[in-house]
Amino acid sequence: MRRLTRRLVLPVFGVLWITVLLFFWVTKRKLEVPTGPEVQTPKPSDADWDDLWDQFDERRYLNAKKWRVGDDPYKLYAFNQRESERISSNRAIPDTRHLRCTLLVYCTDLPPTSIIITFHNEARSTLLRTIRSVLNRTPMHLIREIILVDDFSNDPDDCKQLIRLPKVKCLRNNERQGLVRSRIRGADIAQGTTLTFLDSHCEVNRDWLQPLLHRVKEDYTRVVCPVIDIINLDTFTYIESASELRGGFDWSLHFQWEQLSPEQKARRLDPTEPIRTPIIAGGLFVIDKAWFDYLGKYDMDMDIWGGENFEISFRVWMCGGSLEIVPCSRVGHVFRKKHPYVFPDGNANTYINRLTARPAGRPVCADFPLGELGPEHFHYGKGQNPGQEPEDSQRNTKRTAEVWMDEYKQYYYAARPFALERPFGNVESRLDLRKNLRCQSFKWYLENVYPELSIPKESSIQKGNIRQRQKCLESQRQNNQETPNLKLSPCAKVKGEDAKSQVWAFTYTQQILQEELCLSVITLFPGAPVVLVLCKNGDDRQQWTRTGSHIEHIASHLCLDTDMFGDGTENGKEVVVNPCESSLMSQHWDMVSS
Repeated sequence: MRRLTRRLVLPVFGVLWITVLLFFWVTKRKLEVPTGPEVQTPKPSDADWDDLWDQFDERRYLNAKKWRVGDDPYKLYAFNQRESERISSNRAIPDTRHLRCTLLVYCTDLPPTSIIITFHNEARSTLLRTIRSVLNRTPMHLIREIILVDDFSNDPDDCKQLIRLPKVKCLRNNERQGLVRSRIRGADIAQGTTLTFLDSHCEVNRDWLQPLLHRVKEDYTRVVCPVIDIINLDTFTYIESASELRGGFDWSLHFQWEQLSPEQKARRLDPTEPIRTPIIAGGLFVIDKAWFDYLGKYDMDMDIWGGENFEISFRVWMCGGSLEIVPCSRVGHVFRKKHPYVFPDGNANTYINRLTARPAGRPVCADFPLGELGPEHFHYGKGQNPGQEPEDSQRNTKRTAEVWMDEYKQYYYAARPFALERPFGNVESRLDLRKNLRCQSFKWYLENVYPELSIPKESSIQKGNIRQRQKCLESQRQNNQETPNLKLSPCAKVKGEDAKSQVWAFTYTQQILQEELCLSVITLFPGAPVVLVLCKNGDDRQQWTRTGSHIEHIASHLCLDTDMFGDGTENGKEVVVNPCESSLMSQHWDMVSS
């Protein structure tokens, strides 16, 4: 018996050992992931941007152009470069949409878009933050590509190094082309069915793209824009802007934001409803690509930038489309006081495009702390200091007026008399385009799109010298001086640069101007100096009237005068306003037509 038990021990022990081995082997197989051909390791999602960003050396990219201690942080880019570089490219910004926007549901089959960003010598920190905000706050499947068009920046690496980022492509112009031709180049290679144009110093907000694409998908003839929030150029604070605004303009073709009328606000029962706008600011919008091509893209003969927003706005409305601002789409934008770069041949060939509130309405910044925002925050990043403005700055808007404004262009010239003598190139191809598209008249536009734009009662232009005896009122610019001084100088007898500085125009808006600059006063008190500032319709400091031989300042009821200062000689006369006195020869002025 004992011998039998001993014989059975070894087989039983062997069976148990085999059973244990089988148990561990099966358990191990269950824990392992099969690596056969039928099972593939999943690829990282395109939404997982963190892994993809690891391939881009952000610090090296930024440090190559970093602000250096002791340098003026505003010099290169006209905003605070030091503060921009201090802020992360991946920073969080407040969701400035109305709460109801978060409840909206959009089409699930929205088409992917090609995002086109043009730039010239942009700060690397703002350019990178623009791209990263797009990648962070946009559903991956809605981005077909991000096309950067480098308009011949000084450093090609500003763009080339960014192709390591997801979706990003880089085009570089071989010479300076300007915004219009650069955007057309980007649009021509775009593979998306819609085009999304952005500026290079923006930050898109949460769910910014879906409401825009949704409106275009519903109607391909719509051109839609986000509400433009403000990124402070000094602190880079992201600030919510008022949502019930639309684009407007005056007869001098100055863009301005304007409040909706009480009647328009009363009709808006839903704060998420799109707002029809007569004109767009032009920097940020979405358009169907086929519609963009059909309408004639942009006017290729416009130089650099400026005025193109008027041309495309008139063309869209008059040729069968519409313009909208979509409140549930928000994009922040750095509003600069001037452009920071130079132009080809020292020549801007452009138009100052200012964002200002309409004088009759609430200021644009009514919803903001007024101590934090002044008027300077509402220049649309395309403006420049008065002293930098070239002579032919009205070329682009003049092309627009000649092609699209019909007989109403007389009011443009009445408001901008110096545009009459400016060359503007050949517009035959654009006139043919308008004819072939069978577009409506500008009268139709005024009646159906912008009836709020009142037609002036007169359009006469009075232009010439403002003369006092043998001397004429003249603008004189010293070296490195932003705005000219006013002087009385001997009247020029021969046409030329000296003669141009003595030519003034009285407009129906009761302004006295020379090019883009108007006579204004610093204060409304006697003895206040008369200065030259950028013209702004409705500013009572810039309004004058002629009463006999007097030129009276309307708001102060004081008259244009000259006072002695300094050494008391004729060369020391200062142009001021003083109480009107008919006996004072220093207040007698003649307007001599030129």
